[in-house]
Amino acid sequence: MKTIPEAIFQFLEELNQNNNRDWFTEHKKCFKELEKEVKQFNDEVLTGLRVHDDVDKMKMFRIYRDVRFSKNKAPYKTNFGCSFHRVKPKLRGGYYIHIENNGSFLGAGFWNPEKDDLMRIRKELELDAEEFKEVIATEEIKKYWGELEGEELKTAPKGFDKQHKDISLIRKKQFMFVKKLDNKEVLSPKFQETIEDSFKAIRPFFNLMSEILTTDLNGESMLPDN
Repeated sequence: MKTIPEAIFQFLEELNQNNNRDWFTEHKKCFKELEKEVKQFNDEVLTGLRVHDDVDKMKMFRIYRDVRFSKNKAPYKTNFGCSFHRVKPKLRGGYYIHIENNGSFLGAGFWNPEKDDLMRIRKELELDAEEFKEVIATEEIKKYWGELEGEELKTAPKGFDKQHKDISLIRKKQFMFVKKLDNKEVLSPKFQETIEDSFKAIRPFFNLMSEILTTDLNGESMLPDN
């Protein structure tokens, strides 16, 4: 199995301390070598994912930050990020790998649901959230991911009862799981195995959410006929 190079955290920390174009230009060769290694690692992760899931593409995020509308004018990210996209519209949910010095993590779920998808999820939870709660409380998900996370509204969304028994779920704007990792875990020869096991464990959640997002409240498919 491919591994993450040990030099990665030293480079990212030095970039964090010297986040400017002159330093980056001087060290760009090192960056390109590390980027190539990370891409090869992520390619192997993609191959492994495709054994048990329908993933159509991998996207590595660029190191360059868009600073036009940001108060933080540092030109470079201090992490390597990569997402894996499941085949839409039938399959929903996404996987993410984030490598950062003392800040690495795996992510899975729904970071920014489209407006219609978010409403469909909320309507499902309003109608009956029991299966949803059962799935996120399963032993495998708890073992690998812990608790459901994500930003949420301070009050009930418009049109929903503030006193609903599951309003804490209905308020959510994101439905995510995050698995934090230390540097040792990322550099471990078993890192790819950790990723694969973690991504496999989240599948029951993805299966349920895919079912919700491809059907109406009566359970009728909303997918276009082939």
